[in-house]
Amino acid sequence: MKRTSPGYHHGNLRSALIEAALDLARDKGAGALGLREVTRAVGVSPNAAYRHFADLRALVLTVALEARHRLARAIIDRLDTIAPGLDPARRSTERLRAFGLAYVEFAQSTPGWYELACASQEAPPDGVEEGAPPPPHLILLGILDEMTRAGVMAPARRTGAEWSCWSTVHGLAELRVHGPLQALSGEEAVRLARLALDTLIQGLTAKS
Repeated sequence: MKRTSPGYHHGNLRSALIEAALDLARDKGAGALGLREVTRAVGVSPNAAYRHFADLRALVLTVALEARHRLARAIIDRLDTIAPGLDPARRSTERLRAFGLAYVEFAQSTPGWYELACASQEAPPDGVEEGAPPPPHLILLGILDEMTRAGVMAPARRTGAEWSCWSTVHGLAELRVHGPLQALSGEEAVRLARLALDTLIQGLTAKS
């Protein structure tokens, strides 16, 4: 069914193209994107896209950036569910757990966006939009700094800790989207993700 975007002829064609591309890529990633397919979904000719994107690569990079924004917002929304009254040590570790679960659940529910978000960190030609959320890696760095300030993680363990965390959550997401965890129910996949995150947190916070 052709998707139309009311108002695009008033200057919103770029936004309509991005939203149509996101719809197409939600499950299948960049492989589902082509200028013809995207413009057909909006209801305009392929030539109309060139007013806003130099080529398909520019469109894909823009959609990938929006996918990263959506991943970041999913993480922030999950962080916002943590009870504010927790003591700083407990709160910081709960935030790390929430970060990991949000990352894995984003990959599970929107595998195409997850692939786009991770495929390239290159910015699109027109740069980063104003008001965009902080990228996921900066959110993670902030959480680890909180854990150090709260005394739950020793300063000596802070150096490079982001890579252990990133390897864990990204590895879980890959196993869920492309690996042996594909066959599991969503509930079971989340249970295993919690187990892996608990092990990660225990390692980061262990007293030496």
